[in-house]
Amino acid sequence: MVTRGFTGRRSGSEPTDRIPPGQHLVDNFPVLTAGPTPRIEPADWSFTLKVGPRPIKKWSWSEFIALPQTRMTRDIHCVTAWSKLNTAWEGVTIDDILADAGVEAPSPFALAHCYDGYSTNVPLADLASGKAMIALKFEGQPLPRDHGGPARLLVPHLYFWKSAKWVNGLQFTERDEAGFWELRGYHIYGDPWREQRYTND
Repeated sequence: MVTRGFTGRRSGSEPTDRIPPGQHLVDNFPVLTAGPTPRIEPADWSFTLKVGPRPIKKWSWSEFIALPQTRMTRDIHCVTAWSKLNTAWEGVTIDDILADAGVEAPSPFALAHCYDGYSTNVPLADLASGKAMIALKFEGQPLPRDHGGPARLLVPHLYFWKSAKWVNGLQFTERDEAGFWELRGYHIYGDPWREQRYTND
């Protein structure tokens, strides 16, 4: 299911200090999914925090949007070789989720789980300290369904497949458990600057 050959070209006028190797800039926001786009209404959405198999806390949509909201503007980089600069997001940081649940650094790793059955693994170190959020808005508007609305994980410093769409939970684990694409040949970590696209990169 993994295909090499996504090669980007730089125009020569791009800010190369912000574009990882093998990437090219886009002005649009490409839509890529592993399967059909689910339709989740906010009234039906919930988010569950687990440590291992044990649920710690579950939030409804109204409870979740009452948590502290944070804005961040970040560059994002897709494994299919496009990069988009200065994207503006608003949502709830993972730090604030953990604080509201009354837990701190529950384990070294996490799996994000989603409504479409998708999952992806991210180390706690890449979620904490303001590095990641559950995004609810993009460019000041509610997150579009095609881009993961009503909520998606945002881990902007890793390849964008780690920013799981339609997220409905985080499960903290003791070991680094591979998610959907990681089981199908994508890199276990996914650092754009080290071109960690595939397992052996």
